[in-house]
Amino acid sequence: MNLTPDEYVNQLYQEDELLLKVKEAIRASGMPEVSIAPAYGRLLTFLAKTSGASAILEIGALGGYSGICLARGLGEGGKLTSLELKEAYAAMAKGHLEEGGFGDKVEYHIGPAADSLQRLEEEGRTFDFVFIDADKENYPVYLDYAIRLARPGTVIVGDNCFLRGRTLNPDKQGPAVLAVRRFNEQMASDPRLVTTMLPDYDGLALAWVK
Repeated sequence: MNLTPDEYVNQLYQEDELLLKVKEAIRASGMPEVSIAPAYGRLLTFLAKTSGASAILEIGALGGYSGICLARGLGEGGKLTSLELKEAYAAMAKGHLEEGGFGDKVEYHIGPAADSLQRLEEEGRTFDFVFIDADKENYPVYLDYAIRLARPGTVIVGDNCFLRGRTLNPDKQGPAVLAVRRFNEQMASDPRLVTTMLPDYDGLALAWVK
């Protein structure tokens, strides 16, 4: 049987011991097993590193898999700010980032992401890389904040823009689907952004802020 393109690429770029440990900890704790694919993690590291990111904002931490990949792309003296609704998830993510040697590079904000984003905006914080991978119904809200918290040249990455095919099916009209469609449409049309979308990894939206 032929491999799918995703299977082939993920076979080439296999996870290291730390990332495998993150996935096993997520499985053992009963958390949702929705960490990004191995090659996708490599892409995040690649994008963060090539963009020269020194201040990364992650919306949705889960067990720390994507956080490790983002932190690996940080520039010297860079910082990862990670937003997570659940304290237990953030604690697991923090432990894994510390194990990877990034404990001094990451800070966690616990609670609804929209509230944390509002506080970051009030503090005058800005970021040069934003990764959105949290509750889908708030994707349009997160994109608005990402643009407001951006600097010229900031990279914005949005995950799961196809929702495993539901976004592509006009018969699907649930709140998460409608929200992600709005997110996708804004990414495609907002004049402040230069964007594209990759038809891999369940739909990966990429934007560069003018």
